[in-house]
Amino acid sequence: MRPLPHTRSCFVCGEANAAGLKLRLETDGSIIRTRFTPGPEHIGFKQVTHGGILATVLDEIMAWTCAVHAHRFAFCAEMTVRFVNPGRPGEELTGTGELISNRRNRVFDARAELRSADGRLIASATGRYLPIKSEDLAAMERDLIGELPWKRSEGP
Repeated sequence: MRPLPHTRSCFVCGEANAAGLKLRLETDGSIIRTRFTPGPEHIGFKQVTHGGILATVLDEIMAWTCAVHAHRFAFCAEMTVRFVNPGRPGEELTGTGELISNRRNRVFDARAELRSADGRLIASATGRYLPIKSEDLAAMERDLIGELPWKRSEGP
């Protein structure tokens, strides 16, 4: 697995976002993976991680799945989340994602899941993503820390 870039400002992966999760994602070129240990500040109901936090992590995984496979950044247009078991604060979760389809680089469908260390499914999601407009990419790429995997292989 190779690390993916992260940003300065993103709530999920931003290193300078004081309120953020500061997650790091990685890929083998096919699967996207991250690890997330919710803290007490992520609680919804007593001793249960808030579903919105779990959905946010799933969204980030799927967005990077689109980026790695299509070499384009995309934003979530639609997402369906299925919560199966409670995620507990202090319990490490592993998130994985994969691309389901790429419709001519105009619409991407992805899926992701979060599992506990013992393999119990916590939540799964599917999402439909649309490419970010090229005029918005420059500012977004300036916020990145690290090299984009698809640019590593490009020659001079």
